[in-house]
This record gives sequence, structure tokens and C-alpha cells, in this order.
Amino acid sequence: QVQLVESGGGLVQAGGSLRISCAASGGTFSSYGMGWFRQLPGKEREFVAAVSWSGEVTRHADFVKGRFTISRDNAKNTMYLEMNSLKPEDTAVYYCARSRNSAYSIDRGDYDYWGQGTQVTVSS
Repeated sequence: QVQLVESGGGLVQAGGSLRISCAASGGTFSSYGMGWFRQLPGKEREFVAAVSWSGEVTRHADFVKGRFTISRDNAKNTMYLEMNSLKPEDTAVYYCARSRNSAYSIDRGDYDYWGQGTQVTVSS
């Protein structure tokens, strides 16, 4: 059974930085694309960033470009999201997810396993 566990969320001031992680168990982590999504209060879950199975190809949503960076370490079965220059509007629950194949996708329907989420709160 595939399990994804996020960690590293918390409270940070605007302009600050945070790195969240997603540890995977079960399945073959290095065979699948992975992604980060977030859900703001009262909103639908939205795409943040994704990475291909090898880590060589990444995609970031326009609203995080230049501020957030997705990466993965297949030896550690872990994916990361480095978040810099955080804004209050980045406050959300952040979810990691595993793609149905080796490529990445911006469509949450292309992901079949999800973590439980980690709260990120940015104060002004």
C-alpha cells in the first residue's frame, strides 16, 4: 500500500521561508511523477508544482514561479517543496500526490495517491 506523509509545515512570517517534505513508502517511488497541490480555505485544491520520475523535469504554477522549487531524492523516497518569499495568500494545506505514471501533470485527476496534508500559515 502506497503511503505519502507530508511534514515541515508551520507558521512563518511573510517574506520567510519553509521547506516541506513528502516521504513515500510502498510502491516504487522512483517510477512515478510527483506533485504538490494546495487547498486554501473555501477553495478547490490547486496545482502548485510537479516533478517527473527522474527529477529532471519540473513545472511550477505561475503564482509560485521564482519563489517555490520542487525537487526529489529518489534514494530517500522523498519529495520536497522549498518555499521562499512567502506571502499571506500562500496560507493553505499543502498536499503531495503520486502521479499515475512517470510523467508529471498539473491535473489533480492524474494523481492516484495523496498525503494527508500539512498546514502552512503565513502571517502578515
